[in-house]
Amino acid sequence: QKCGTTSRFNIERNLSEPCTCSPSGWPWDDDNPVSIRDEYTVVLHFSRPYGAVINAFPVSNINWIASPAALREMGEEQFRITPVGAGPFRVVSNQLSSRLVLDRNPNYWQEGRPYLNRLVFQSIGTEQAAYQALLAGDAHVYEGMTSTPLIEQALQEPRLKATQQPATSPYVVQLNTAHPPFDDQRAREAIYYATDVESIREGLFHNWYPISQAFTGPGGLYHHATVEGYRTYDLERARSIVRDLSGFEVTLATLQSVLAEQVITALQSQWQNAGINVSIATYQIAPLIQEFRTGDWQAMLQTAGSYDPEAGISVSFRFRSDQQYSGVNDPDLDRILDAAAATFDATVRDRLYREAAKHISDKAYAPFLFAFAPTQVAVRNIEGPGLTSQIPPILTNPGILWQDVRFLGE
Repeated sequence: QKCGTTSRFNIERNLSEPCTCSPSGWPWDDDNPVSIRDEYTVVLHFSRPYGAVINAFPVSNINWIASPAALREMGEEQFRITPVGAGPFRVVSNQLSSRLVLDRNPNYWQEGRPYLNRLVFQSIGTEQAAYQALLAGDAHVYEGMTSTPLIEQALQEPRLKATQQPATSPYVVQLNTAHPPFDDQRAREAIYYATDVESIREGLFHNWYPISQAFTGPGGLYHHATVEGYRTYDLERARSIVRDLSGFEVTLATLQSVLAEQVITALQSQWQNAGINVSIATYQIAPLIQEFRTGDWQAMLQTAGSYDPEAGISVSFRFRSDQQYSGVNDPDLDRILDAAAATFDATVRDRLYREAAKHISDKAYAPFLFAFAPTQVAVRNIEGPGLTSQIPPILTNPGILWQDVRFLGE
């Protein structure tokens, strides 16, 4: 039962990790979450039906299989720097947040893969610097470009390939309904009416990214572009509500990134035009997580949803009552989300997710903006799925299948 034992060890280890990719929100059986049936079969046990696990499993950290022997030998801290697993590449060196060097794994299970002998991931200060490195021949790939002017240049540059990936994860303004001002639905409605999504799409992103009124995008499952009764931009109505409330103040925060900072700056201007006093803040990932955990935040620009609405940074992750990254406490919404995640029936899931989207809209819990999709940029003589061709994205930033990336020759 060596394979099964290794898998169970990793699942149990990763479940205990304080990571946003840990599936701690899955309905695990408290007494026996994981068991081994035979050498090649591990059984996951849940306290209620959970059909969404099929699509949620690949984007969870319990899918990360480490070598128990290497972990014991190195210890946790060293293993974080030079992990040992069964993937297509092996870690040669790792300067955290700076430079990662990988070599081809000769024992990889798929014969003939990977094509590349070495991969080097190098952190570069700005997207402009990364773009210049591509043109100079000092780099071959840039993952997840968001700068609109640079994407436009890349699309016109004959030495480069720019490929926009399918959009699955809409930007959403999470509102914390546990504290003022958003414990009052009228304040939440004012945010909806004060938000001009079309202007942001046109002014910042040339209408590239489709508007979304819920937690899905056109590149994922169960997507519907509109939600019945959804509140759209109406400045005079927003101003009227703000006057009725004698005004209110909001701090709008987000994760540090060029795109997110552009969006919250635009939202600040729009909301202030409706009479709302708005401060903005940006955080690195660790302080952002801590801010969520305090529960004292007011408004957060984040992404919600993925290829499957229950996978990754899911609708449950952002809206369930028992999730620390949620601003909502609504048992009725919880029941809808539980029912949608429980079934394998796609028709039933589609109906329930439409119901959940309408419930979020009716309660004005969080206005959705647009389904952002990053652009991958590569030099002309390299290709691979998720890099120079579109693949179904199961994460916010679609993954590149590096084992299938190859050079085409000069």
